[in-house]
Amino acid sequence: MHVLFNLVTLPFIGEVNLSGGLLILFFVCLLAVVGFEFVNGFHDTANAVATVIYTKALKPMVAVPWSGTFNFLGVFTGGVAVAMGILKLVPLNEMMALPTAVGASMVLAVLLASIIWNLGTWWLGIPCSSSHTLIGAMIGAGIGFTMFYKGSVNWDKAGEIGMSLLLSPLFGFGASVLLMMFLRHVVKAPILFHAPTGENDRPPILIRLLLITTCTLVSFFHGSNDGQKGVGLLMLILIAFLPAKFALDRGITDDKILASLTNIEQRLPKLSAIDDKGKAALNDLGAAITTAKATISGGNSRDEQHVFAFRKQVQAVVKDMKAVNSNPSVTIPAEDKSEFASVPGALNKTTDYAPVWVIATISLSLGIGTMIGWKRIVLTIGEKIGKEHLNYAQGASAELVAASTIGLSTWAGLPVSTTHVLSSGIAGAMVASNGTKNLNPTTLKAIAMAWILTLPVSILLALGLFLVFHLFV
Repeated sequence: MHVLFNLVTLPFIGEVNLSGGLLILFFVCLLAVVGFEFVNGFHDTANAVATVIYTKALKPMVAVPWSGTFNFLGVFTGGVAVAMGILKLVPLNEMMALPTAVGASMVLAVLLASIIWNLGTWWLGIPCSSSHTLIGAMIGAGIGFTMFYKGSVNWDKAGEIGMSLLLSPLFGFGASVLLMMFLRHVVKAPILFHAPTGENDRPPILIRLLLITTCTLVSFFHGSNDGQKGVGLLMLILIAFLPAKFALDRGITDDKILASLTNIEQRLPKLSAIDDKGKAALNDLGAAITTAKATISGGNSRDEQHVFAFRKQVQAVVKDMKAVNSNPSVTIPAEDKSEFASVPGALNKTTDYAPVWVIATISLSLGIGTMIGWKRIVLTIGEKIGKEHLNYAQGASAELVAASTIGLSTWAGLPVSTTHVLSSGIAGAMVASNGTKNLNPTTLKAIAMAWILTLPVSILLALGLFLVFHLFV
C-alpha cells in the first residue's frame, strides 16, 4: 500500500505532490546537496583563508566569517553560467520526461559519489578538487542513464570543462612564478619574504591589508565559481523531483517571452541569405518562433502536460538564433544586430536560472563547512606543499593569481578548481623562491595522485551507484 502526501506545501517551493517514499527521498537529496557544499567548504573555501590565517594576517575567528561573507556575495553576483554548464553535462530534457524515480536515482548517485570521495580526501588532508569530483560524478551518472534511456552525456561540454580544469592549474603555477620573480627582483622589499614563526609574529599593517585583500578576492571569486556548482546540483534535484515547477522560471511571464519572440519575428523579413544554408537557418528560426508563440497563445506553456515541450521550444529558438547570428551567409541589418545578439541571452534566462533561496542555501552551507573543517587544508597549504613555511609574498602571489584565474573562468562560464589553482600557485611561489628542490615531493605526489584518480573514481562510483539505485525504479 502506497501512502500519498498530496499537495504538501513546502517553504519557497510551494505545493508538491509526491508519494511518501519520493517525498522522503526528496528531503534526503536536499540534505545531501547541503552536505556536499558543507564538505566543499572543508576543501575549497578553506583554500581561500589558508594563507591569511597561516601568515597571521587574520585570526581564524575573523578570517572564516569574513571569507564566508564574500563567498555569499560571490554566489549572488556571479550569475548562473557555471551552474548551467554543470547541469548541461547530463541529458536534462530527456530526464524530465521520465518517471521521477529515474531522476532521483541520478541525483542520489551524483551526490553520494561526490560526498564519499570528498570526505575521504579531506580526512587525509589532501586538497582534492570538488570540481573534478562533481563533474566526474555527473558524467558517471549520465553514462548510467544512457544505458537505459535516450539521450547522452554532453561530451562537448565535458571536453570544454575538462580543458578548463586542466589548463587553469598550469596557468596558476606559471603566473605565480612570474609574480614572485617580479616581487623579488623589482619590488625588493625584504619584509615581503618573511615567514611568521610564532603566534605573535604578525605582518605589518600594509602587508596585512594586502593579504586580507587577496583572501577577500579569492573568497568572492570562489563563491562566483565553485558556489555555482552547488547551485547547479540543487537545481538538478528540483528539476528531477519537481520538473513541472522548475523546468521554467515562473518569474518570467509569458507576455515577456512573447514580446521577445514577436520582436525577432517582425525583424526576420529584413534579413537576407546568399545561399541555401543561410535560408534554411532563417526558415528554422521562423518555424521555431511560430511553434513557441502557438504554445503561449494556446495557454499551454506552463501546464504540467506541455511545460517540457515549451522548454524545448524556447531552447530551439535560442539555438536557431545563435545559428543565424554565427552564419556568415546571413546578412543582419546594422540596426537589428543588437537585438539579435541580446535576445538569446534573455530567452535563456527562462530555462537557465536559480531562485534566490537556492543561492542562499548553497552560500550558507559553504560558509558553515569552512568554519568547521578548515584546519586540515590550511596546514597542508601553509606547511606541506613546500619545504619551507609560507611567507607573505608567496601567500599573496598565490591568492592573487588564484583570484584572477577563477574570476576570468567565471566570466567565461567555465568551472575551475580553486583547490588546484591555489595549490599550483603555492607550488609556483615556492619554486620561484628556491627552485624545485623547495617543493615537498610527498605532499605533491599525494595531491597529484588525488588529481589523477578523482575523475575516474568519481565516474565509476556514480555509475555503480546509479546502476544499484536503478534496480529499484
